[in-house]
Amino acid sequence: MINKEQIAADYQLIQDEICKALELTDGKGVFEEEKWERDGGGGGRTRIMQNGDIIEKGGVNFSAVHGKLPDSVKKALKVENEDFFATGVSIVIHPNHPMVPIIHMNIRYFEMPSPRGADGEPQRWFGGGIDLTPHYVFEDDARFFHTNLKSVCDQYHHSFYPRFKTWADDYFFIKHRNETRGIGGIFYDRLTANDELTWDQIFEFSKTLGRSFIPVYTELINRNRDKAFTENNQAWQYQRRGRYTEFNLVYDAGTKFGLETNGRIESILMSLPPTAKWFYNYLPTEGSEEEKTLGLLKKGINWV
Repeated sequence: MINKEQIAADYQLIQDEICKALELTDGKGVFEEEKWERDGGGGGRTRIMQNGDIIEKGGVNFSAVHGKLPDSVKKALKVENEDFFATGVSIVIHPNHPMVPIIHMNIRYFEMPSPRGADGEPQRWFGGGIDLTPHYVFEDDARFFHTNLKSVCDQYHHSFYPRFKTWADDYFFIKHRNETRGIGGIFYDRLTANDELTWDQIFEFSKTLGRSFIPVYTELINRNRDKAFTENNQAWQYQRRGRYTEFNLVYDAGTKFGLETNGRIESILMSLPPTAKWFYNYLPTEGSEEEKTLGLLKKGINWV
């Protein structure tokens, strides 16, 4: 039976693997590490790359924290016990090239002791996901991304991809803009053992998803990093980064959890881009690539 110490150790290893591979892919940037401790229990390793050859700002963070949940989080999670343990790896990469997409991934584990007076296993679950936010949606890239995610999911259960893809469409949705943040991906939460899947299998799924990050994102970088772009393309990139920022500050559950559990602010907000812009009432030119991209930022597109 897996335990929280093993999960945290394996997540740290995945962080190491991803950082090493991203440095090789970028060719210039190097991750700087800052180890931190959380008031209340636990800590983590924040790793940030800035001003690389292709990665303008990227974070690959590990944390393993424990302590007492504030009442607001207990209410949001619909749990009674205030003691918790949480560990995970969280990644956000902002490229400097408008044809290379933003990517986000998170794999995580959450555990609470059994409620007072109860016997048996602790309350626990896995969560996570990966999603892609292209500044320009290239349909071949979108199909490649989703096909790979379906392949990962299908190794563990035939229902995972359709369930988690729909979940991502609904979660990564900017309600006040009536548009998705990007082309989605997969998202899941409170995944637990059942008659079909053991805890070990769910943990393996979490790790397989984590290790899918490098081959998928490296391919997308290399497909697009040498494409020419204009000042107008970069202005559009900054506009799309603004949408990314709006989602993370208004809707993102991980940001809210980190802030409400006294997490490290710099690590929590590493997901924000280095530069973003908000043009008043921006309307793309009719027939442009920008207009095409907006038309593909919607729920329910079948990319596979």
